[in-house]
Amino acid sequence: MSDRQPLGPAERSVYAAVLAEGGRVWFRDVVPEDAPAVLRLLEYGLLVHHTEDGTLTAVNPRSVADRRAAELRTTGQELLSRAERVPAPLEELTQAYDAAPRRSDRSGVVRIVSDMEEIRSRIVQIEAERREEVLAAQPGGARPAEFLAQSLGRDREYLESGGRKLTLYQPGARADGPTVEYAALVTSYGEQVRVLDEPFTRMLVFDRQVAVVPARSDNTAAAFVEDPAVINVLLGIWERDWERAERVRWSELAGMAGKLPVHEQVGRLLAQGLAQRAVASRLGLSERTVAGHIARLRELYDAETLFQLGWQMRGAEGTSEN
Repeated sequence: MSDRQPLGPAERSVYAAVLAEGGRVWFRDVVPEDAPAVLRLLEYGLLVHHTEDGTLTAVNPRSVADRRAAELRTTGQELLSRAERVPAPLEELTQAYDAAPRRSDRSGVVRIVSDMEEIRSRIVQIEAERREEVLAAQPGGARPAEFLAQSLGRDREYLESGGRKLTLYQPGARADGPTVEYAALVTSYGEQVRVLDEPFTRMLVFDRQVAVVPARSDNTAAAFVEDPAVINVLLGIWERDWERAERVRWSELAGMAGKLPVHEQVGRLLAQGLAQRAVASRLGLSERTVAGHIARLRELYDAETLFQLGWQMRGAEGTSEN
């Protein structure tokens, strides 16, 4: 008898109809629409099919329930007996576990390092041991060119071996040629680099197990954190910032790097009649960043409105062409 699905109105109606016929009906008289209900009653054991004469007979529900209860009690006793036997095969291993020395608790591990060379050495060592994921938040816009050159080879090898790296920059990175070229290269290898137009903390997180964050406001010391609780807090901050950050088409920006300052690129697009949002989309900038460049251009051209600025810049372009 099934314990999963209770009897519904259809089964109860068919069973009552059989009882109304004296508890015995011909199987051939079962109408197609009642067939599913009859099969359920047979499954429950409330009807019995006699193949020798082709009849169906009703069974006392009390006897069906008593039989099923007895089956469950037997099954329960067998399970209890098996449960009592489970610990025995593992007793030897249990004793070995209880006798084994325990490692010291690694929660709360935070190491402060003040020497810059030691900081770099530790980070390089951790990078060499990274296996799955690196999360990086690098504020300040442009990255030092020597650091970019040093990390490019390591990043490429890591990414091409299947590693995952996500990096946050600030908007100034889009105006720095070496940083743009670097971002275009690493994104072609599989890294994801976004831009967040708001303040955020410098941070590196390796495999969600070790984090490196500033230990002083002037970045002259670093804290190497292994405490899982602190790591979880840092991950929450990083993931919040990552979700708010903008995607950038670094390969397109790399073609512009070194040609014109960003504010002049903004100005030329405004002179072509593009709106602020369209300029932001074309250059891969946030609207807030474009608004800052527009404010600078208004001051340079003494323009009160965006229309005046575009008009004056179109005039300036025409004069320069002549």
